[in-house]
Amino acid sequence: MNLHDCVIRDLADTLERNPSIKAVTFDLPARRISFAYQPGSRNPTSERELEKTIHDRNRTCLNDPGLWEQQCDACNANPGRHMPPGLKLAILPGKGFMIQRETCKTAETFWKWSALPWPVFKTRHIPTAGELAELPEWKRALAAAILCGVAMISGWVASATAWPYAPLLFLLAYIAGGWFPAIETYELLRKRELDVHFLMLCVAVGAALIGQWGEGSILLFLFSLSGALEDMALHRTEREIQSLFKEAPRDAVVIGPDGNEHTVPVDDIVAGMKLRILPGDRIPVDAVVEDGASAMDESTLTGESIPVDKHPGDPVYSGTLNLWGRMSCRALKPVAESALSRIITLIREAQESKAPSQRFTDHFGTRYTYIILGLCILMFLVWGFIGSIPWFLSEPGNASAFYRAMTLLVVSSPCALVLSIPSAILCGIAAGARRGILFRGGAAIEDFARIDRIALDKTGTLTTGEMKIESTEATGDVPEQAGRIIASIAVHSTHPVAKAIRSLHDRAAQPLYDVQGFKLLSGAGMEARVMYGNAAIPVRIGKRALFPEHPWIQQCPAPAPGHSETFAVFENRSAMRIMLQDAIRTSSAPLLRHMKQKGVKLTMLTGDQAEAAAVVARDVGDIDFRAGLKPEDKVEAIRGWRVDGEKVAMVGDGINDAPSLAAADIAVGMGLRGSDTVLELSDIVLMKDRLEALVDAHDISLNARRIIRQNLIISLGVIVLMAGSAALSLIPLTMGVIAHEGSTVIVVFNSLRLLLRKRHRQDAGQTSSMPPSPLVPSMPGN
Repeated sequence: MNLHDCVIRDLADTLERNPSIKAVTFDLPARRISFAYQPGSRNPTSERELEKTIHDRNRTCLNDPGLWEQQCDACNANPGRHMPPGLKLAILPGKGFMIQRETCKTAETFWKWSALPWPVFKTRHIPTAGELAELPEWKRALAAAILCGVAMISGWVASATAWPYAPLLFLLAYIAGGWFPAIETYELLRKRELDVHFLMLCVAVGAALIGQWGEGSILLFLFSLSGALEDMALHRTEREIQSLFKEAPRDAVVIGPDGNEHTVPVDDIVAGMKLRILPGDRIPVDAVVEDGASAMDESTLTGESIPVDKHPGDPVYSGTLNLWGRMSCRALKPVAESALSRIITLIREAQESKAPSQRFTDHFGTRYTYIILGLCILMFLVWGFIGSIPWFLSEPGNASAFYRAMTLLVVSSPCALVLSIPSAILCGIAAGARRGILFRGGAAIEDFARIDRIALDKTGTLTTGEMKIESTEATGDVPEQAGRIIASIAVHSTHPVAKAIRSLHDRAAQPLYDVQGFKLLSGAGMEARVMYGNAAIPVRIGKRALFPEHPWIQQCPAPAPGHSETFAVFENRSAMRIMLQDAIRTSSAPLLRHMKQKGVKLTMLTGDQAEAAAVVARDVGDIDFRAGLKPEDKVEAIRGWRVDGEKVAMVGDGINDAPSLAAADIAVGMGLRGSDTVLELSDIVLMKDRLEALVDAHDISLNARRIIRQNLIISLGVIVLMAGSAALSLIPLTMGVIAHEGSTVIVVFNSLRLLLRKRHRQDAGQTSSMPPSPLVPSMPGN
């Protein structure tokens, strides 16, 4: 489970803030949640916050308790690893967990327990066309800000020409500029909360009361403009989600047990249903092809424009486009668990997940607002009583105490400070989404910029994970259509070697043979009888160890490092050897060297032998490697680096990488077509399944961190400089307004620079470091 979406971590934070709650217990099989409290000290507010924490979002481990053990190895191995001081975690084997305060056993006997409702997990919501049209509210806010500016300038011109209705133009500027801030302030006041919107409106109203309509209009214009720009930055990320929603089908054609077809809403599809997919249809849910063949446009998920061929046994993904073929598919998951829904959920959670520095500024900003209000009231009294300054009406050359207090209030308001981090984080998330990179919140962006070492899995990460045939050789009287025969068997398996074997026959030219008695041989290969001619001939395909008594197979030399082999035996006599290689991502080499030049250490962790690992490590950029590792050895390596003080990121794609991903500071998942567990563990997901995106992700993290520092310097610098000047009565309200709102606009525009940066060049191909040799000419049937 990714720590940024971990129910245990979130509950621990809630308990830390609410001392009246003594413990929380989750019984997953019974779907029961209980919390403990001390009699006489029950706090309804704390209980509501606890319930909100539990119901706030879909929790995969709670939705499917069977995933608990495999997703929460980090906590199972070290209970309490992520607990704040004073709290402890106990894993209840086969049931769930309990978080409780550290106290004596006697105190626990006085606790009272109460139940909470089990969370209801939401299915996806697809916005209607009308809802999508309403999403870009920033356009209306921007239009209001522009109207405010036009009315303000018109008011100045009218005042200069002594037009008697000039105040009406300023009133229009007030209404346009204050409309959206007033709505937000009203909603917060209903919750008994204050923020910078309240401060700005107070100053604008105060300016109007003392006749300074022009200065109040400047304030509202700049404030509404900065708010519209903030909303625009948020919308840039929202637009990425909208494009995914538009690709989501609402209905699907289901084939019933009687063979009849009928249309049902996508949300009613359950695993096991048989679906009819026609040319031009979008896949409604993740499924597997049972009959038919086609090609899929998977650019929605991966960004790749090249169609992907699909045949029986191949997976197809929700939201992808069927280009030409008619197929029947078997649904694997409900729509809420589909690949497309997972992407949408990831981006939604990323927007809601705050970076550590942002959580600090949010907490600081709320208290700061009250402090500034108190300071301004104090200075108002000091100027009036001690300084003998006019209270409300300014005199020539002597501004009133009220005017000075409002100036101090404006320049001290934390607008730019509060926006400095979330604006950069949101733009970083949007910049990553445009490049096929999903950051799971601000913490992932901040932490990835601090890594010292990146550990990379080999298969599927430094290699494509797709086997390519290099050559074939045969002995004995192999059937004339040998390639077509073994391809007919391989089509029934999803193993990478089986997928490669399918390329031995062009199915567009000739159909495959009928197969009987197909059987997978665990860890060794597969076998079946193929209808060839007038007979069903037995064929076995697999490793060398599957044929210990075949002399020709046992005499074949071992494959070279970095290569693998598989054999096919026909009727227990003639045999064929197929040489394969996992294509290496050599296009990543220059960019990985770029990472090394920036001081990031790169190490490949693999279970392969040292000779094969050395070939891959050399071809992807001369990186370090550790070979012959089991999953637990990879975890120990990562823990060792962390003990030495290094921050480690782990890049992987398979279920075997899950322990290593959980052990690392930052988990990076390769491709959304990887396992669900890897996706849940990952802080960063590289959607396009390319290592080039890893370099882009690191650059975005570094740039976002740099821009956050710049924003903080700008916002704090302006506050300190202007507040000091206002306290000494050295600046007028107009100058304070321009400096304050100008810094807010600068901060937002500075953050938007993240969206303008170019990505690293990504080569179209993913090729092996060694060009494949042609198939042996004498091999028939190819």
